[in-house]
Amino acid sequence: MADEVFRHDGYMSEFEAGIVSVDGDMVVLDCTAFYPGGGGQVCDTGTMNGMPVTDVSYKGKEIIHKVPGNDFKPGMRVWCSVDWDRRFDLMMGHTGEHLLFCSLKRQDPELTITKIFIGPEEKYVIVNHDVPWEKIGAALEFANKAIRDNLPVRKTVMSRDDPELENVRIKLDRIAEDEEITVVSIGDIDLSACSGIHVMETGELGMLFVDRKVSAGKDGIAIHFKVGSAAQDAAMALANTCLQIIDETGSKPEDIVRTVANMKRDLALAAEARKAAAKQQIREMVPENIGGTDVYCGMFADADRKTLTDAAEGFKSKGGVAAFVSVSDTVSVILASSTSKLDCKKALPAVLGMFGGRGGGKPDFAQGGISDPSKAKDVYDSLIAEIRKNL
Repeated sequence: MADEVFRHDGYMSEFEAGIVSVDGDMVVLDCTAFYPGGGGQVCDTGTMNGMPVTDVSYKGKEIIHKVPGNDFKPGMRVWCSVDWDRRFDLMMGHTGEHLLFCSLKRQDPELTITKIFIGPEEKYVIVNHDVPWEKIGAALEFANKAIRDNLPVRKTVMSRDDPELENVRIKLDRIAEDEEITVVSIGDIDLSACSGIHVMETGELGMLFVDRKVSAGKDGIAIHFKVGSAAQDAAMALANTCLQIIDETGSKPEDIVRTVANMKRDLALAAEARKAAAKQQIREMVPENIGGTDVYCGMFADADRKTLTDAAEGFKSKGGVAAFVSVSDTVSVILASSTSKLDCKKALPAVLGMFGGRGGGKPDFAQGGISDPSKAKDVYDSLIAEIRKNL
């Protein structure tokens, strides 16, 4: 088994090694500083005698290096170089994840980790439930103080019967009986079982910043974060966006959250009013009989799509045809038909195509739209004409 240099020295990026075996693109070395990934952190990449190392992974207890097109032979000595900028970014990210989660858990003791991902482009931790931004802000304040305090980050090995193990964030069921338990400490604020590679001092992170949180489905909430210069850039960009919003709303910085909440409430009330108006308009709709079929037509101001869809399906079920046009920033069109004389799948695209729009669906129901709201009345008139032509 190769000497796994990365376990005791995460800062070694160049080394010489002997080739143990070669199987096509797959190379085994007698020692390696390439991290094969683990703990949510992706593997290292780099070069071997100048040839790209594109992937590193475990196969059993062996570490396999993927070196496409290599001409290596067992017994050769090779010079290896880990992509240091990428490696250091991942080290900062992994340490940052530990620091972020322990800081969040101080705000919410019921928080647990579902999944971790540390890569060059994305870094996030998935937790079991949502965390309010107020608590995230408090956690970041604590975490960035720890960065300014430049706390030591240490790695130790503990046994399963060590009484101190009860103070460690650990999932013992995921660690094999014969596998050593590696614990990473950050000052005296966090102890976590982890076999990943980390920086030696929190000050190396520079800054930690959460830039978004999104649903991760059944796994919980993904909290995305950045470290170092990427964190500084993201914070500055978001601050600039917030300042633009403050300017556009005419609010004070300290009032912007309340201002946006009020705007959100007003938009919700306006949406409910439009929905009620559309329902009233539909209730008062008088059909025109065309070729023996009742046709229900109407133009609406930014109507709720579900309201129009339900109404169109209802008129169709009664043996009629429904043609609805809703106007907002764009134009949305719904066409429903109970008769084989009018094929919605053919009729609607034919009309919308005249205005640079698109539509699709089934013979009895189709929907689509165009981007130019100024052409809404022309679309409506053309749609009625198409219905008349078919019925």
